[in-house]
Amino acid sequence: MVMHRETERLVRALEPANLDAFEVSGRKWQNFGFRSYKNAWFPELDICKDPPKGTYDIVFAEQVWEHLPYPYRATKHVLKLLRPGGYFLVTVPVLIKYHPAPADCSRWTAQGLAYFLEECGFDPANTVSASWGNRACLIANLDKWVKYDANQHDLANEEKYPLVAWALAKRT
Repeated sequence: MVMHRETERLVRALEPANLDAFEVSGRKWQNFGFRSYKNAWFPELDICKDPPKGTYDIVFAEQVWEHLPYPYRATKHVLKLLRPGGYFLVTVPVLIKYHPAPADCSRWTAQGLAYFLEECGFDPANTVSASWGNRACLIANLDKWVKYDANQHDLANEEKYPLVAWALAKRT
């Protein structure tokens, strides 16, 4: 809930009507008002092996990078997909249970995502990263996926219990 609210705020500030968007393994952003929108699904699109054709102003990877065997390669391919000044929005789980679909390979904190994106070629001065989570949500999701209920769940953030992290990085 918090991650979606915050990432949507970041993307709205980029004026989506002026952007061509590409989403890896999802459709969350398809109705967000982009000039154009395309998507492809992992593993049919093996972003680790090859980037799809075309260039875009923004690329999304929501809860996908933890499943990739070679996330560094995939992120280098994202750089090839981005036009100069383009953006990459990546979201990942941190303290969420193991979920192999088809594999579960990596976890990053917000700080780790920022370092990872820098290592892949993004300028740290043009990257923002954050995380959200709390102890109650962590415990609630240990055995099964819990759907947010405003009457039951607290959205207070406890930095020591990040469930999810996200970063928006700009190609210079």
